Amino acid sequence: MNCFLETLKVILLSLWFNVESFIHWFIPKKRKNISGEIVLITGAGSGIGRLMAQEFAAHGTTVVLWDINQEGMKESARLAKQSGAIRVHYYLCDCSDKNEVYRVADQVKREVGDVSILVNNAGIVTGKTFMDAPDSLIEKTMEVNTMAHFWTYKAFLPAMMANNHGHLVSIASSAGLIGVNGLADYCASKFAAVGFAESVGLELLATGKDGIKTTIVCPYFINTGMFDGCQTKWPRILPILDPTFVAKKILQAVLTDQVYLLLPKSMYIIAGLKNILPMKQGLLLGQYLGAFSVMDSFQGRNRKKD
Repeated sequence: MNCFLETLKVILLSLWFNVESFIHWFIPKKRKNISGEIVLITGAGSGIGRLMAQEFAAHGTTVVLWDINQEGMKESARLAKQSGAIRVHYYLCDCSDKNEVYRVADQVKREVGDVSILVNNAGIVTGKTFMDAPDSLIEKTMEVNTMAHFWTYKAFLPAMMANNHGHLVSIASSAGLIGVNGLADYCASKFAAVGFAESVGLELLATGKDGIKTTIVCPYFINTGMFDGCQTKWPRILPILDPTFVAKKILQAVLTDQVYLLLPKSMYIIAGLKNILPMKQGLLLGQYLGAFSVMDSFQGRNRKKD
């Protein structure tokens, strides 16, 4: 195709995609049927993981739960079964350990079948400034929040590719789009998770595997206990998010093959402004919105227990 025709094609398709996007503001996208799918959720013993298990279960799926918290998984499994799951299976798995991920993944394939919807949800936060964070905690943050995604993809993506069918869900963070004072290791891990999911999604499209969808979720702080103590300066613009609301939005994004889900909606504007404003103005806006002080009162789930 010569340059003129290729340019014309890009212009016409760009116009159509914008019209299509505008139409979907008023007419919701058709939702796909996920009944009968096998859904694996990491970090499913509590919080968003547990709520997502219930949401997926309500659509007649088989739910597979991974966590390091046995008792938490038992309760999540009970609630998922109660919500309508066809079958519920749960496995102890430390997602920071590559060998354990591969071992438990093989067990899932033997006992349950090929996973067709993978939700990488497990995550941790140190809540310390970079210089105060022990090396071991920094390494663990990267292992759980980033590297675990590599190993779960390696384990379950081949079957999806063979069938050209599946869905990869990455629960990242708004801290994977914009740096936050006091969250250097966490931001690094979430930036990496976003970049990894985007890149693999492009690889799949480039190889013709367009039946495998990708959803990247970037929420602001969620009220699950993980960021207990953190306060938002402007709750109307950047509210601490309700976990049930987030779980329902994630499911809706999966059902409509939405690639990016930022919560709250103001994050779309803030993330966009970051890339176009002069650096000094961006810093001024960040300070105004509280990015410099949001971690000042951090307690976190573990510290609370201690």
